[in-house]
Amino acid sequence: MLSENIKAIRKSKGLSQEELAIKLNVVRQTVSKWENGLSVPDSDLLISISEALETPVSTLLGETVTEQTADELKALSEKLEVINLQLAQRKTRRRKLLHWLFLSLCAVIVSISAALIAYNSPYLTWDYRDPETAVFGAAFHTFEWLFVRTAPLLLTGAALGAFLTRKKV
Repeated sequence: MLSENIKAIRKSKGLSQEELAIKLNVVRQTVSKWENGLSVPDSDLLISISEALETPVSTLLGETVTEQTADELKALSEKLEVINLQLAQRKTRRRKLLHWLFLSLCAVIVSISAALIAYNSPYLTWDYRDPETAVFGAAFHTFEWLFVRTAPLLLTGAALGAFLTRKKV
């Protein structure tokens, strides 16, 4: 079993006995003896063989190695195709969502700007001796001050984001 598995896996990896021997720092005749069942590698060499052949030791020792049939490869190919299609659809949905979020952000920024222009800073005429008006006026002034300074950058970024995430034809 071990001898057959070493030989089958070596051949499936496209290695000659000489190439495998070089990887393991042994002579070619040693590999030949393993494959013909005339000798058995020790545990350290068995681990080295599994690393060189990129195969688990359990496969070398017991599991039979079979080549995949065309039907198995076709089934695997179809599964990969379905996965790729799902990933492409997810990417498209994510791009659409980002696009609409950027467009919505642009609309919100324009709406808030229009509202602030229409109100014409009403907090300037308020009576700040009243504590409720003073707190609300200060909060409104802070919001307006921050908005006026960040809105151009946010609008530019949102417009650029909407442009970059648009559907390309």
